[in-house]
Amino acid sequence: MKFKNIILTIFIGLCVSCSDALDVAPDGNMTMEEVWSDVNYTSGALNACYRQIPMKGYMYFFFDPGVVACTDDGWSSEDGAGQQVAVCYAGTASAGYHAMRDFSDGHEGNLYAYWTRYWEQIRLCNQFLENIPEAAVGSESDRVRYIAEARVLRAFFYTELVKWFGKVPIVDKTISMAEDFSEYRRASVYEIAKFIGADCDAAIAASELPWRITESSDALRVTKALAYALKSQIMLFAASPLHNEGNNYWQEAYQWNKEAVDALKQNGYELFTTCTEPNLFGTGPEAAFHQLACRNADYSANPRDKETIYQHNGGGVFIWHIGYIGSGMDGAYKCGTCPTQELVDAFETNDGQPILNLSKPYLDEFHLQPNYNQSNTLYNLNDPYKNRDPRFYATVLYHGSELIWNNGEKVVVDVTPEGKNRLNLDASDRNNTRTGYYHKKMVPPTASNTNHANDLKWKFYRLGEIILNYAEAAAEAGYPEEARAAVNEVRARVQMPALPAGLSQDELILRIRNERRVELAWEENRYYDLRRWQQPTGDLSETCKYFTAMQITKNADGSLHYNRVNIRNNPRGGWETKDLLLPLPLAEASNMEAITGEKWQNPGW
Repeated sequence: MKFKNIILTIFIGLCVSCSDALDVAPDGNMTMEEVWSDVNYTSGALNACYRQIPMKGYMYFFFDPGVVACTDDGWSSEDGAGQQVAVCYAGTASAGYHAMRDFSDGHEGNLYAYWTRYWEQIRLCNQFLENIPEAAVGSESDRVRYIAEARVLRAFFYTELVKWFGKVPIVDKTISMAEDFSEYRRASVYEIAKFIGADCDAAIAASELPWRITESSDALRVTKALAYALKSQIMLFAASPLHNEGNNYWQEAYQWNKEAVDALKQNGYELFTTCTEPNLFGTGPEAAFHQLACRNADYSANPRDKETIYQHNGGGVFIWHIGYIGSGMDGAYKCGTCPTQELVDAFETNDGQPILNLSKPYLDEFHLQPNYNQSNTLYNLNDPYKNRDPRFYATVLYHGSELIWNNGEKVVVDVTPEGKNRLNLDASDRNNTRTGYYHKKMVPPTASNTNHANDLKWKFYRLGEIILNYAEAAAEAGYPEEARAAVNEVRARVQMPALPAGLSQDELILRIRNERRVELAWEENRYYDLRRWQQPTGDLSETCKYFTAMQITKNADGSLHYNRVNIRNNPRGGWETKDLLLPLPLAEASNMEAITGEKWQNPGW
């Protein structure tokens, strides 16, 4: 395995975003005894544990949000450019080469290489934890905090591995080349969740680990809040059908998530509900939600944004002149990934009624025949963007949307054939939308090529997600009123009505899953949610096989005609059973299968 091959590597690198106290590293030619006997090198060793925090958002190859583009929420206009998403859409992945796993990106080493990167970081965390008890440190308080940080980081990288690959071995020590690898096995996700939970609990118990970072010089350093967020997420995965191996872990997921939400709220975390920049984000019910998505969290003992739990200190979103509207506009570069009609269909009307029947949204596999919710009286086929969930207006640019562009220029979106922002299904065109929509959520008003001072830092975790994790676990475990209350708290931010009482468990779970899609759109959760909700023998044929665009034309009387069309007539790759998890690198899986005599590769690869 890769972690066997790199286990003797001694690399103490510089983390790009930790405090000055961590910005010292050895030169690579020192003995381990020399490393751990020097205070500065000890802190440099912790620094190395932070090195591979992943870049997300628009930092995938050629600044396209590759994870979102491979869900039913987005379609990329890079589909004909031979880039990462084009390879994914072609469905030609193999264990030897998988574009999502191996395609070049802007990160260190110029490869995604999730498997290699995260095992390297876990090795560094293990090495640090083994040596820190006797290592030179500035104070015993530093030692306690360093240990807690290394445990949270190990939990973070294990969580990332599980999200992509599912079952992985639990390695809690450094390994020598003489190790007997024949006894190694891939642990269940539940076993890994318990391991992660133990690391997080130990970190939470350390009084020296803070709840919140209050100085920008300490940006990216981990906290108790992140430890709770990791526990919340990993047990949700462990309880989900793809990973639970037929066991019911929902009660435990409920307990972990309830504890996480309670602890976070008791220690100053709360939903961001008041817009502080109404001149840019308006005064509507969606204003605070949009500002939260468009602004970096601030570092203060009493921050403006008390919702964000953990954000990157690098670019991580980097949207300025792309991912917005393209279409040859001044100060724009290309179109990138745009919301699908399927995502638009997920937003309720503002009376709290779904547009479609959530148990069966479409009557055909091509999604050209919507199965409308007959109880919805507000939705108008001839005026489909009126009276929608306020989060729709903060997430999607649609025909007729107004936006502030290029340092104050006001633009009205026109996707008709005559419009500058027109729909174009030609794969050779990189500038125009394939869906009839453009992305809005994470782009600050006035952003453009000449105004990108507000580039975003990727928010890995925020309280809104943890509350929805709690809601899902509560609904699955049989606590419907707690589940409803949690969802309603999130909905209240944008003045959406509470979910109705009396929903069956299945109905409530469907509403919560749709709530996650709407609230967390473009935050990469949907990619993993779609997969973890499947049985191990399931697939994504209902959600990720065919996709639709909204084709809008003008009638002779000036009214508009709305027509759903397929973006492509052939299925898009990535919907098969094997696509529920990434394949382990071919050589790694083959080596471990030869050593252990057990199957290591994920199903279908």
